[in-house]
Amino acid sequence: MTERSPLRYGLLGLALLLLIGALVWLAQRAPQTAAPTTSAPAGAPRLESLAGINGKPAHRALDIQSWRTAEGAKVLFVEARQLPMFDLRLTFAAGSSQDGGTPGLALLTNAMLNEGVPGKDTTAIAEGFEGLGAQFGNGAYRDMALASLRSLSDPDKREPALQLFRQVVGQPTFPEDALVRIKNQLLAGFELQKQNPGKLASLELNRQLFGQHPYAHPSDGDAQSIPGITRAQLAAFHAKAYAAGNAVIALVGDLSRAEAEALAAQVSAALPAGPALAKPAQPEAPKPGQKHIEYPSAQTHLMLAQLGIARDDPDYAALYLGNQILGGGGFGTRLMEEVREKRGLTYGIYSTFTPMQVRGPFMINLQTRADYSAGALELVQKLVRDFLAQGPSQEELDKAKREVAGSFPLSTASNADIVGQLGAIGFYDLPLNHLELFLQQVQALTVEQVRTAMARHIDPDGFVIVSAGPTVAQQPLPPPTGAAKQPVTAVPEH
Repeated sequence: MTERSPLRYGLLGLALLLLIGALVWLAQRAPQTAAPTTSAPAGAPRLESLAGINGKPAHRALDIQSWRTAEGAKVLFVEARQLPMFDLRLTFAAGSSQDGGTPGLALLTNAMLNEGVPGKDTTAIAEGFEGLGAQFGNGAYRDMALASLRSLSDPDKREPALQLFRQVVGQPTFPEDALVRIKNQLLAGFELQKQNPGKLASLELNRQLFGQHPYAHPSDGDAQSIPGITRAQLAAFHAKAYAAGNAVIALVGDLSRAEAEALAAQVSAALPAGPALAKPAQPEAPKPGQKHIEYPSAQTHLMLAQLGIARDDPDYAALYLGNQILGGGGFGTRLMEEVREKRGLTYGIYSTFTPMQVRGPFMINLQTRADYSAGALELVQKLVRDFLAQGPSQEELDKAKREVAGSFPLSTASNADIVGQLGAIGFYDLPLNHLELFLQQVQALTVEQVRTAMARHIDPDGFVIVSAGPTVAQQPLPPPTGAAKQPVTAVPEH
């Protein structure tokens, strides 16, 4: 140690004491100091305390602006200056319901978008986005197909990212080697599905529920359809289904209205020219019944379904709230309380409406011990019947309303959340104030309105039922208890 070390440590100690003293002084003074009024730009969102919102859940108010491009694409835009970035999502009516007689065509087309463009292969495309700090995303489902971009809003990063994005969505080359690779991945996935009783039951349920309707076949195709799909088919599907008139452009982020209009115009012009595709026809109600898939396992998968509603159905809010009480809200729902908590028959049981362009499914799903499967199915059917006859209690309704209101801010918590909401609003042609309107409708619902809506759309005798598991002798169900029971199996199968 040098002779100057004690002096140095002494000075450091004095400095530390002075710093602590200053922090204490600032902490005591802060509550008495008015917040500066020029620290945030006009119109910027303010943080609010719990006391300041008077017990009402705060949520992000959205100023949604909408217009159409010259090519016919619908645009929805929310300006959000908090972060120096933007999110762009294209939603096309290009899901598997548009496959025609070629299951898997929509999925393969979407999966191949970023596999090649003129002058660039999939590696160059990935490196191009990565080098700009941008993210590309895509996906295909039953109704829709998506392509998305997240990028910094600085023009030096934004413009090259958008240029590459426009090539990917507007000029995919569908290289043969990539097509072979993705086909092989899908075919390997089909083999794995044979070892998943839940997936087998789900595929069969859709076939039984939708019959000859386009929703019946799996979105990723099957082992018979995938091998024969050609590059020419992909190009033709892209030209038709990825047309500007068939697109919704959702934009959220650090952009002015003028910048958003210019960006949307460039993206729209890069897409093939063409109109919106027609919705699928309404599916016909299936004949109720039960089908069993024999599978060697300790548990049986049980799936019950019937046709539900389209996304624009006026009863959407009432059915959403009713289903939250019946089985869509996790723990505390009727189905979870009676099937899991009181009897320990399952790790989880869930019900859900899946509204689509036309009537989608209402479904109940659970796994239970194989020798309890018949009793569990009977119990579920009874619980549904009782709920439709009696409706929820006022206590259940009030609790569900609080949960919906409390979780509602999460629907717009981030720019990614907002761009997803905009895409759905545009795709399903919902009013621009849909989010506010939905929350108002939910809070105004009565017990009788919920009961009536659920009874109008669910037939307790109308379920298509599919089970997957072993055929074994059945046991009577254990009696219900007032306390929660442990589920009867150790590990759930997935």
